[in-house]
Amino acid sequence: MSKYIYPDAIIATAGHVDHGKTTLVHALSGVWVARYSEEIKRAMTVKLGYITIGLYECPSMDSEFRIISDGLLKDGKCPNGDEPALKRKVSILDVPGHEVLISTMISGISYIDAALLVIDASMPVPQPQTEEHFTALTIMGLNKLIVVQNKLDLVNKEQALENYKQIKQFLGNTWAKNSPVIPISSLHKVNIEVISTLIDKLVPPREASGGDFRMFVLRSFNVNKPGTSPDKLVGGVLGGTVIKGSAKVNDEIEIRPGLKLGNKYEPIITRIVSIAIGNERIEEARPGGLVGIGTELDPALTKADSLVGSVVGKPGTLPPVWSELTLEFHRIEKPGDQALRDVTFKPRDIVMVHVGSAAVMGIVKGFHGGKLDITLRKAVSTEQNSKVVITKQVNNRWRIVGYGILKDGNTVLE
Repeated sequence: MSKYIYPDAIIATAGHVDHGKTTLVHALSGVWVARYSEEIKRAMTVKLGYITIGLYECPSMDSEFRIISDGLLKDGKCPNGDEPALKRKVSILDVPGHEVLISTMISGISYIDAALLVIDASMPVPQPQTEEHFTALTIMGLNKLIVVQNKLDLVNKEQALENYKQIKQFLGNTWAKNSPVIPISSLHKVNIEVISTLIDKLVPPREASGGDFRMFVLRSFNVNKPGTSPDKLVGGVLGGTVIKGSAKVNDEIEIRPGLKLGNKYEPIITRIVSIAIGNERIEEARPGGLVGIGTELDPALTKADSLVGSVVGKPGTLPPVWSELTLEFHRIEKPGDQALRDVTFKPRDIVMVHVGSAAVMGIVKGFHGGKLDITLRKAVSTEQNSKVVITKQVNNRWRIVGYGILKDGNTVLE
């Protein structure tokens, strides 16, 4: 039995709704990750979709871009007939682009290694969510970006060049000013080998990390089909990304913030019964990929993403659970954006707080001296001095208005 090759990096898509993020993931993987009825009906990504792809070398391809992914394999062969040599695997995280789903997007990029910023070549740059997603990537401290100029099949040469100029102008004074801009057609799989080659070249494998096991939950499932007999029921499944350390089958784990009991929270303790990446069963979860962990939990606790935003670790190693936050607030400054410049906070204002993979509604208690006090409607588990992204409605749109550093607050579980 051959040894399983573990994914060694996580790459997220980003960009405005309907610019082709999910189609790009399909071109890279050969799999359509929009699998939920609401997504198919609305033709847009609603939930986070994730998939692992292989990166293969095709030695005799007549191009400098000789690294292809699963979506370009034909009957298990390279496009030129070579036998593909698997170099590595990476995980792709497909995030939604619509403004009402910005919380889902931010939770998805809370721990990634690089991003594919997808831009429709037939539309002016930047579109609203292009700008919001790029702001989120900037706050998260990302420093690796590949710009994907998609839908080249819909424009002529002059339109493509004008769109390219707008992209360069948009990124001109930012950390991403030297990021490659690759013209492609996801629909027709044109230049997809350039994207996969650049992923391999620009995104190094994540280094193994020690320390206590820590995982952010991005999805949670009940995988039992309706009508399953009690003796065949399996426990709830947690999907997400490992931040540090590792865990194995049969390890005991703790989940925070856990169950709310009155004004307190009770951590959830369970055991790992299985670990999987895609359809592959493995024995250990570690950083670098998006994994699914089967547990002994009652599946009612994990159904319909009910544990999204939770933190998983070995019992006794997880950070406190907070119901109120005092943040050192840092405003987002965008030249010419007067609406953002005028944003302030008043008592009882509604905000969204994003920390780790959690997106939680909050109510402002006060804002003075650069300190923002927020009462959360649902507690979060995180360390002191964590970075917290704040979104707020500005002119009837949810906008990223800044970020805060957690300095103090009220804990309901130490």
